[in-house]
This record gives sequence, C-alpha cells and structure tokens, in this order.
Amino acid sequence: MAALINRYPIWKYLLILVVIIAAFIYAAPNLYPEFPAVQIMGANTTIVDDQALATVKTALQTAGIEYRDAQFQNQTLLFRFNSTDIQLKAKDVIQQALGDNYLVALNLANSTPGWLRSLGAVPMKLGLDLRGGVHFLMQVDIDSVMQQRIDGEMRGIGQTLRDERIRYSGITRRPNNQILLQFRAQDALDNAYSVVRSRYGEFNWVKNVEGSNFILQGTFIPDVYFKARQEVLEQEMNTLRNRVNELGVSEAIVQQQGDSRISIDLPGIQDTAEAKNILGKTATLEFHMVDVEHDAMLAAREGIAPPDTHLYIYHNQPILLKNEIILRGSSIVSATSGFGEDGRPNVSVRLNGAGESLFTKMTAENIGKPMAVMYVEVKSTPKMENGKQVITYQTQRTIISVATIQSALGSNFQITGLTNQNEARNLALLLRAGALPAAVTIIEERQVGPSLGKQNIHMGVLSVEVGMGLVIIFMAFYYGVMGLLADLALAMNLILIVAILSLLGATLTLPGIAGIVLTVGMAVDANVLIFERIREELRRGMGVQASIHAGYERAFITILDANITTLIVMMILFSLGSGMIKGIAITVTIGLLTSMFTAITGTRALVNLIYGGRSLKRISIGI
Repeated sequence: MAALINRYPIWKYLLILVVIIAAFIYAAPNLYPEFPAVQIMGANTTIVDDQALATVKTALQTAGIEYRDAQFQNQTLLFRFNSTDIQLKAKDVIQQALGDNYLVALNLANSTPGWLRSLGAVPMKLGLDLRGGVHFLMQVDIDSVMQQRIDGEMRGIGQTLRDERIRYSGITRRPNNQILLQFRAQDALDNAYSVVRSRYGEFNWVKNVEGSNFILQGTFIPDVYFKARQEVLEQEMNTLRNRVNELGVSEAIVQQQGDSRISIDLPGIQDTAEAKNILGKTATLEFHMVDVEHDAMLAAREGIAPPDTHLYIYHNQPILLKNEIILRGSSIVSATSGFGEDGRPNVSVRLNGAGESLFTKMTAENIGKPMAVMYVEVKSTPKMENGKQVITYQTQRTIISVATIQSALGSNFQITGLTNQNEARNLALLLRAGALPAAVTIIEERQVGPSLGKQNIHMGVLSVEVGMGLVIIFMAFYYGVMGLLADLALAMNLILIVAILSLLGATLTLPGIAGIVLTVGMAVDANVLIFERIREELRRGMGVQASIHAGYERAFITILDANITTLIVMMILFSLGSGMIKGIAITVTIGLLTSMFTAITGTRALVNLIYGGRSLKRISIGI
C-alpha cells in the first residue's frame, strides 16, 4: 500500500515540465542588456518606410557615426548604438536628415533575440525609479468642463423648447449642478416637464410653483455626474497617452491619481522642457464640407487649390475641403460608438445648440455629399534664438473621418462610413476630447537621473540575492535534502514571478522589487509547514511514506487559508493604493500564486521522484 502513495502520473510531470520550460523562455529576455537607441516615427500621415531607412543610414555614414543595428518595430524605426554619447549625436543628425515630418526620440532598446520575440517573450518594463526619467503630476480642471457641459445642456434645452414651441421666461444655471427653467403658465410647465424628462434623462426634474412663477428645476443625477467626471479624466488620459507616444516612450505610465489628477511617468526621458511642451498642447475638432466640384488629383498635381478650399491627404489620397467651418468640436456634448441598423459601426453625436443652426442648414442643403471631420492640434516647438529658448506654435490638421450626409442633421446625428469598431471607438474619444477640453496644470515635476536608476537596480537585485541566499542556506542546513528541494522550488518561484511580470507587460518599480523580496521570504512558509507536519507524523511513529502523504495533505488547508487572507489584503492595497503601493500588491499577489504552485506541486513532484514508491525507514529532513 505504501508503494502506491506519493506517486504522480506521467501527465502531471509533463505538465510541470511544460510550465518550467515556459517560465525559462519568458524570463530569459531579462538577461539581455539594453542599448541606447533612437526611435523614429512618422508625424501625422507620414509613414516610416525603406526610403527613410536609407536616408538615415546615409546621414549616419556621412557623419561617421556607427550603429549596432536598425530594425522596424511596431511601425517605427529603431537604431541601436553602443553608448549614450553616440546616441545623442545620432539623434541630432537623424532629425536634421529627416526634417519635421518625422518624430525622433531617445529610447532604450533591448537585445532580445528574434526567436524569443516571435514567441511574445519581452523583458519587464522598468519604472521611473529604476530607469530614470521625468515624473509629472497634473491637475485636471474638471469643474470648468462640467460647467461648460451644463451650459451646453442649457443651450440644447432652450433650443429644444423653442423647437417644440414651448415658451419659457428664463433659463439659468444654479450652484450644485442645477438648471432652473421659469415659465409663466402651468401648461407650459407641464409640457416642458414632459419634453425634458424624456430627452434629458441625466437630470432629475422637479416641478415647483411659487405664486405666479412656474419653475422647473433639474439636478444632475449623482451617478451620471460622477460618470461624466470620470469620462473627462479618461479622455484626458487618452489624449496624454497619444502625446506621450510622440516622445517614443513605449513604457510611459499615464494613470489616474485621485478624482481630478493624472500622474505621468516618462522613463528614459531627461529633456523636461520637451516633455512639458508636448504634454501642454491643445486640440479641437472641425467639420468641413468636401469640395466635389473640383478635381482633387488635378489640384494635387498643380499644387494649387481652388478658391475657398484647401488640399489635404486622406488615406494616402488627395482631398479638397471647403474652408468654411460648419461645426466646431466645442459644440459637441457627447459622442458614443455603437452599431447602426445595418450592423456597421457608427458614432452617435449630440450637440449643445451652439452652431447647430448653421450645421443643420448646411447638411440639409448638401444631402448625398461627403462631409469631413478634421482633428486640429496646436503643437509647440522650442527653438534657441539669440541664446534664448523660444517656443513656436504650429497648427496641424488631420482628417479622421469622411462620411456621406444621408439627411439634414440636427442636435443628434450619426457618423457612418467607419471601417471597424476600433475606428468608431477612437473617433468617439476624439470627438469627446474636442468637445470637452479640460485644462491641465503641472503641480509637481520631478526628474530622476539614470545613475540613480542604475543604483536602485543594483541595490534591488542585491537585496533579492541576499534574501534568497540566506533563506537557501537556512533551509539546506535545517531541513537537509528536503530543504534543498525547497530551495529549488524557491528559485523556480522567482523565475515564474519574473516570467509572469514579463508576459503581462507589468512595469517593475522599486516597491515591486521590495514585494519580490517579501515574497521570497514568504514562499518558504508553505514548505516549512509541510516539513514540520512530516516531522510530527514521523515522531508519532507513522511510516515514512504515510508521513510524507499526511504532511502535504494536512498542511494544504493551513497554507491555503494563510495565502487567501494575504491575497485579500493585497487586493485592498491594489484597489485603494497609489502607484507605489500597487507595485507591491501586484508582485506579492503573483508571488503568492506562484509559491502555491512551486511549494506544493513542485516540491511534491521532486519528493515523489526521490522517495515515492520506495520502502524507506528514514528520510533526510534535517535537524
């Protein structure tokens, strides 16, 4: 009977082996060093192609600058160099060679082999405190945006009542997100109440009669108000992420902090002025009619646009737009993506009444003709003039959608002609961002040098090594062969943590390393409980095989209970804590889950291989 226990079937050993191999594969990229690199991206519609690659190679060769290699990566071109000094010289040469149609940024590129990248194996991202860079804490002026939204809703309500021929004597905005409508007659009050209640459901509407004053009061529903504020923050973060991408920092962290602040970490960036200028740009939207009376191809060949039009490029094709702006993004209250009756993706837009008359008139007169949505962004460029830094501003316009007008458009309409749901979702975000511009103010700015980052990495790795070394020595000394098996499981646990963090694309910070060190100490707790339980059963006179079986079976519930309580605490820290606290929560949570696998399943497999199915009188389980 003893020979039948403590034995695993072959499939379980194979499963464990697959997990181990996968862990080594996805943890391996972290062994390869990073090299200084220059990242090249196309600005607006410019595409980075082989011609750009040849231009850069020629420029570097002329300047006598050597590079390690060049490769296309995620629609960008990456040149790697041997030192930071060469990287800085190369950036100036490349920018001068390519001109303003390309974005050239400093970065760090890993040297992971291609076969690992083809499997999706990439190194862990390093946070600001490990790599160095710039940290910004930005205050978002959400209150003014919400006031603008309420003002827009007031204009929309006023227009709706006029369209319904309901007379009102006044409409005002009150504190605490309230709208007050005044009427001179009871029937006007009742009719208005019916209309606004059905069309403006985000408000709680209450009728009130004070003498000869008939009042209709609307108050923002708290849940809707909170959701609207959250949408503003999401729109701001989406815009900021797009702008951060222009810096070429793929590991940038843009996250919400509190109810009205955004934290931005730009690892690897040392030019604070450049980062501030890019993050401080403003953007809006414009609607233009497409000029279908003239030949856009002919205008592109001649380089001259007809009067009152402008030539643009859309989907690599020339297109003529009329200069008249029939609607601005500031007139849009909300925009949501969805699907039309034909099953195709679209974007539903609601206006606030400002500029709606011209928009309705123009769309009614141009049914069957195309209309374009233009994304207008003001970019700032710092230049040195007479020894002083001067910031110049340049307006860039990009067509994001062209759709055919199906009918006269009023305060609510749909934008169709979109290729997929992702395009519709992105367009809705851009429309909302243009409609609800929220001013941001940098209230905290901190720069972390790369030398400090290297020191942090060195001390963090050293702490992990020292912690693991002491635990390994203790376990081997105190538990003998069983302790050595626990040490193997501990090393495997660390590899699994690194592999999972890399696979998830998590950003490793200094608190994250502290969480790994804590996990190293906690990971052996399960084996200590199991080994002590085995010792207790042996002291009672139970056989070796039965003691091993009882040790693992009876200690499992205790281990599970201890880890569940710790996981609950980590979940609370992750949901309520800030970025640094979340770093600890993530690494500890992953460490607990992997330690359950390595300490229970892993060591049990090794013990079964060495001792299982054998008739034994004693085992090496230490002092």
